[in-house]
Amino acid sequence: MKFTTTFLHLLLIFATDAVYGSHNYATVATNGQPFPWAERRLPDNIFPVHYNLLIHPNLTTLKFTGSVKIEVDVTHNTNTVILHSKHLQIIKASIEDEMDDSSLGVALQVLEYPPHEQIALLSTNTLLAGKKYFVYLSYAANLSEGFHGFYKSTYHSKDGETRILASTHFEPTSARMAFPCFDEPAFKANYSITIRRGAEHIALSNMPKVKTVHLGDGLYEDHFDISVRMSTYLVAFIVCDFKSVSQMTSTGVKISVYAVPDKWNQTHYALEAAVKLLEFYEKYFNIYYPLPKQDLVAIPDFQSGAMENWGLTTYRETSLLFDPQTSSVSDKLWVTLVIGHELAHQWFGNLVTMEWWNDIWLNEGFARYMEIVSVEATYPELQADDYLLDTCFAAIGRDSMNSSRPITTTAESPTEINEMFDTVSYEKGACILHMLRNYLSKDVFQSGIVRYLRKYSYRNAKNEDLWNSMANTCTDEDFTSGEFCYSSNQAFKNRYKYGGEHLDLKTMMNTWTLQKGIPLVIVDQQNNIVRIRQERFLKGIFPTDPVWPSLQEGYLWHIPLTYITSNSRNVEKHLLETKSGVIDLRGNVSWIKFNTDMNGYYIVHYEGDGWGKIIKLLKENHTVLSHKDRANLIHNVFQLVSAGKLSLDRALDLFLYLRFETHNVPLLQGLGYLEAIFRMIEKAGNPDVAQNLKNYILKYFQDVIDKQTWSDEGSISDRRLRSEVLNLACDFDHPMCVKKANELFKEWVRSNGTLSLPTDVIMTVYSIGAKSAEGWDFLLEKYKISLSGAEKSKILSALTNTKDVDKLLRLLHLGMKEDTIRMQDLPSAIYSVAINPVGHSLAWNFVKKYWNELVEKFELGSFSIRTIIVGTTSHFSSKEDLNEVKMFFESIKEHSSQLRATQICLENIEKNIRWLERNLETLRTWLLKNIM
Repeated sequence: MKFTTTFLHLLLIFATDAVYGSHNYATVATNGQPFPWAERRLPDNIFPVHYNLLIHPNLTTLKFTGSVKIEVDVTHNTNTVILHSKHLQIIKASIEDEMDDSSLGVALQVLEYPPHEQIALLSTNTLLAGKKYFVYLSYAANLSEGFHGFYKSTYHSKDGETRILASTHFEPTSARMAFPCFDEPAFKANYSITIRRGAEHIALSNMPKVKTVHLGDGLYEDHFDISVRMSTYLVAFIVCDFKSVSQMTSTGVKISVYAVPDKWNQTHYALEAAVKLLEFYEKYFNIYYPLPKQDLVAIPDFQSGAMENWGLTTYRETSLLFDPQTSSVSDKLWVTLVIGHELAHQWFGNLVTMEWWNDIWLNEGFARYMEIVSVEATYPELQADDYLLDTCFAAIGRDSMNSSRPITTTAESPTEINEMFDTVSYEKGACILHMLRNYLSKDVFQSGIVRYLRKYSYRNAKNEDLWNSMANTCTDEDFTSGEFCYSSNQAFKNRYKYGGEHLDLKTMMNTWTLQKGIPLVIVDQQNNIVRIRQERFLKGIFPTDPVWPSLQEGYLWHIPLTYITSNSRNVEKHLLETKSGVIDLRGNVSWIKFNTDMNGYYIVHYEGDGWGKIIKLLKENHTVLSHKDRANLIHNVFQLVSAGKLSLDRALDLFLYLRFETHNVPLLQGLGYLEAIFRMIEKAGNPDVAQNLKNYILKYFQDVIDKQTWSDEGSISDRRLRSEVLNLACDFDHPMCVKKANELFKEWVRSNGTLSLPTDVIMTVYSIGAKSAEGWDFLLEKYKISLSGAEKSKILSALTNTKDVDKLLRLLHLGMKEDTIRMQDLPSAIYSVAINPVGHSLAWNFVKKYWNELVEKFELGSFSIRTIIVGTTSHFSSKEDLNEVKMFFESIKEHSSQLRATQICLENIEKNIRWLERNLETLRTWLLKNIM
């Protein structure tokens, strides 16, 4: 849900189906015969129209059987049907034509080619172009042990009984693990699904159940209504014993939230949010949700955050369930955003689907952005708009590395496709959409995406289709020669006006999606003349480096700049389409601030005395700038330090204004950067500087710390600040903070964990409690029995805070065994141990030792593997660390060569090394001066 990523070039294998020419026998089936297709992508000679699917899982033997009858249209004569199948034992295969010609209704030979997860059905009779056929297959398989395909999940009831369910997760390429199919997003079809189950279970699928047939011996068969046209990865079915709550929307859609019976009482907030959000989207997109129901199901074992299966969205329990006793305000925001994300997908992704995975951002970037737009509209008190800043900061952190990638990137293998689900697709996609919406205006942006959704409903689209739709928001019939578009007979068709200048929308947006990276806008102000120029922004690589010119060559963005000045708070606009430009300001201007409210996706550097003017402004009257502008400036200066554009002491001088800051967003931004520097300095083995920095933070933010109450009072922003500040203060051994946290922990233990602690400080209290051996053991026992996913997450994080190395190692082994810590939580446990100063080498050595087992548990290109690789090395900052990591990656070259994450990891370590070389002494000197 919320990650990273390099891709191999596709290995070209020249071979064709019988229809297109002679075979190339480089591809050999498992039985030694030539396999008649050599490419990863399926041929386009056969298209599925309708699947009749029967699934019968046995939750005792953990196996399932199935049969599928696929109605197909043939576009070119052929003797073979190529489709996807993975880990399925094909029992029988046959083909019939629409006239039920019995001569074709015979068993066909099945060839398997596991490297491409494909099977070929060989027909002795030619399948004729223009005719309709029915492909029938019966098969058997084991329920998957991982998180993809049709997989097993378990939970423990209150009385200790282990219960088993079976659920699906097909995105991106795992429908083929549940039934033979044309498992590519462009092969949309309708589905009629039938599920067999025992009396103690229920079955769920994309559509409502239309009837149940009793087969005898306690076996039931549930038949579901025919689905709308959709891609294979959106098909879903579940067999479980869950309970639900339901409510109808104002337009008659039945919303239901399902969870294990003992957690039913945690489903009510999700139901309320889902109803509100679905109703919002129907109005915003001006397109009714096309299904009669929408189920939201909390699955005990779930790798990602959630999945948008049409009509049957599935979630990790922490992403759907809300327990008022243990869930914090941040948990509430998270649940609301995730629901908003998955419901946005019902339009972006489900109704209109990207043609291929290279454009997955059309699904994920839109869903990430719309989750913020929708929650801001329906739950303004959650202040989701501020969350957008963190979203874009995360995108910039990834995109300013040379190992980044364009938003639209070639991806062919399952590993490459998995790695597309990263920060670039999600966060950067959301940020460029926000930039687009900001300058087109909210109304024009909305009308453009509605046009896109209407035009491509139940179809597939590409990157350029979006821009063409956005650029055609008025037609010849309703054309007005206003600010936004022109009729087709005019020279500037499909161009917008921005700051008095015409924009070619498609050309402009291609500079953001077809090239990687983020621009740096360099500003040189001389009185009322502002000279601006752009270059590619890179962290850890400097203009004096030999590679610098080659890394800058060919990069040019069309940047919609915004700015305010000392003379006017009105937002001015300027389009920078060339390497440099000049802005002539009106009157005498003492300062200028670009990227107003951080509505654009670019970094700004002020040359000459530009930063001096801004530092002076913040010191004298920081409220002249919005809280978003102030957070943006804090972010900018630290990015510029990493790029060698600004000295660290200059950046820290800007921070001095924070003693006057009253808004929580810039405060958290400033604290976050200081803490990040501390963590790196601490792990790099510089105790004197680390201690001085800790003392400085505690001294400088003393007033902020003292103002915090141990309660759940205040706005969302106030409560988030409370959680972060108290957690940091206690971690830094602030005496009063530690004392209060210990008191609350002891009270909680005396109540045997029944005392309701303020949810905003639970994490802090648990973390302090876990520092003692007795507290750690008590928390581990509570973890085992807790029914709250939010509470378990907080306990696990606290358990990783111990300074006892043996206990940290025990935690990691518990995660590998999966009996106490679920496999889904192992990556975050490894990451949390790695953050701990005494655990960071331990975590890395654990990953090296158990690498093969970890890859077996999690798919190679998955977010989980990226979290493990990048998370355990993120604070490495020595050449010895770098060499050790390189050696390990070389030892697992078969895996590491397929991953962009390894490049990210190495580049990040190199960046840390250079940061310390350039800034350690500067930091030491600055701290000594300012502590005194």
